[in-house]
Formats: sequence, structure tokens, C-alpha cells
Amino acid sequence: MNDTILLGPWVRRFLLEYLVTECNLARNTQRSYRDTLCLLIPFVAQHAKKEVDRITVTDISSDVVRLFHQHLEECQKCGVTTRNQRLAAIHSLARFIGTRSPEHIVWRGQLRTIPPKRAPRSTITYLEKSEMNALLDAPDQLMDQGHRDHALLLFLYNTGARADEAAQTKIADLALAHAPREHSLVQIFGKGNKLRRCPLWPQTVAELSSLIDGRPKTGHVFLNRCGKPITRFGIHTMVERYVQKMLPGMPSLVGKRVSPHTIRHTTATHLLRAGVDINTIRAWLGHVSLNTTNVYAEVDLEMKAKALATCEVRATQPRNHWRNDATLLQFLRNL
Repeated sequence: MNDTILLGPWVRRFLLEYLVTECNLARNTQRSYRDTLCLLIPFVAQHAKKEVDRITVTDISSDVVRLFHQHLEECQKCGVTTRNQRLAAIHSLARFIGTRSPEHIVWRGQLRTIPPKRAPRSTITYLEKSEMNALLDAPDQLMDQGHRDHALLLFLYNTGARADEAAQTKIADLALAHAPREHSLVQIFGKGNKLRRCPLWPQTVAELSSLIDGRPKTGHVFLNRCGKPITRFGIHTMVERYVQKMLPGMPSLVGKRVSPHTIRHTTATHLLRAGVDINTIRAWLGHVSLNTTNVYAEVDLEMKAKALATCEVRATQPRNHWRNDATLLQFLRNL
């Protein structure tokens, strides 16, 4: 059985060559595709009654993929979003194989006909200005860890950076200006290693300057308590810890699932309310498509209410006939 029929060699090329070298996908996306195949391959082997290394490309039929998705929903308790992410990985594998192996074009077409499952559109959670200010004030800035946490929260709010982007930011990525008329910025490497530059507020500059003082340019900006680069999981834990601390005095947070990505949503919403152009916000957040950024315009109910008030049709008062105006009639009789 040659290598074009067996699935194994294709999977190796797909993960190590295509996703990394050709597509330059983000690391989290690469891991997601890998995890999908880790679930799919044993399922197909069991269904085909073969050893994993003897599975062929065509063993992954459209019927098997549908059974796999049913298994994810019923046994793995995966939601619709996760199910569609798994399907996207399988579609990508089929496209990769079909493009390079003409004998599998029909097979690719059959897999590509499996549609994603429609899911209810989830609402975006963001913090009101008072809630964001309370979160920024939550760390004890007299302590070293509290000072770092405050600087990190301020950085997330200023830049709208994802947790992984903030964790990977190095001191060399900062261009901090100390003259009043100069502009400070940070370069952020986003998904697919796409570079964007984001301006920094003077308060953010002051916090970062004291945080990185005396440290080498090659080091990471944000370190954990052991002096190692903080991870995105550490950032998630830090945000959740301060939200729990705020709950007794901020009842509006009850029922909100607050994460570093919530702060990213907050940045976009507050920029929009401040009148920043939607295309500028797109570049600020590093969105590829403007459609992604347009979601924030849809969720901002306060802006909708204000816009509705400006075009409200007010009821007209009934006009009084001149014959019913006693003052006018008296005036006319006295002429």
C-alpha cells in the first residue's frame, strides 16, 4: 500500500509542513487541528477495524465524519462551536490532500459537502467603564505582584491584546517615549505572527517603565512570581482572581463571565463609544476582516438607544383653530 493511500504520511505533512510553513497559522490553531486529528484517527480506526497505521485516506468517509460529530456532541458533550471547529480542521485536511493527490479529488468533494452546524449567535460580554475602573483598582499596588497585575490589566485594556499576545510581549517590543510630544507604542505579534502597532497611554507608559526598569531588552515584559515569563493561563487566572475579589462590591458582575478576552471586548466597545472609526478599531485589535469588528457596533445597546432618540418621531400637538382663541377674537373686535 503506497503512501498516497495511507493516511499517516498525509497527516504528518499536514501538521508539520502545511499548517506551520505554508499557512503560518497561530500556535493555538495548530494545536486545535492536532487535537481534532487525535480524536478523529482512533475513532476512524475503531470504525474501520484497523490499526491506526493502516488507516487509508478514504476510510475517513463523509458518513464516518458525521458519526464522529455525533460522537462529539453526545459522548464528549461538545458544543456547536467546538463541533464546527473540528469540522473546519477536517475540511482543511481534505483540501490539503485533494490539492496534492488528484485521485482523492472526489473524496475531498464529498467531505467538503458536510456543512457546519448553525449555532445561536452568542452575545459579547464587555465591562462598563465603572466596572473596568474597579478591576484596574483591584490589585494592591503597594505589593510587587499587585504592581505587576495592575500594569498587566492596564496593558490589556489599552491595547486590546489577547492573553497570549500579552504573555509573549518582550521589552524590545516597547517603544516608550518620555518627552511629552512623543508617542509611545508597542508592537504586538498576533495570530499567524501578524504584526500590528498599538499606541500606549501615558499612564500605561509610566506603569511599564517602572515594571521593566533595569531589565534586559530580550526579556519578557510580564513575569510571574518566580521570575519566569507569565503564560496565558496565568493571565486568565489573575483576571478571574480579581473578579472574584470585586464581586461583593460590584453586583453588576454577577452572571458575567470575565476573562482577558472580555477586556479585549471592553477595549473595542469603549473605543467605539468614544467615536473612534471602526476601521481604526479593526487595526487596533488586529482583525483581518472588518466584519469581525462590526460585531461591537451591534452589541452596544447604549449607542443604539442614543441613535434611536435622535430620530424619534414625536407626537404633534393638535393645532387650535383661530375661532377658539378668545384673546385673538377680543383683539379683532377692538380694531
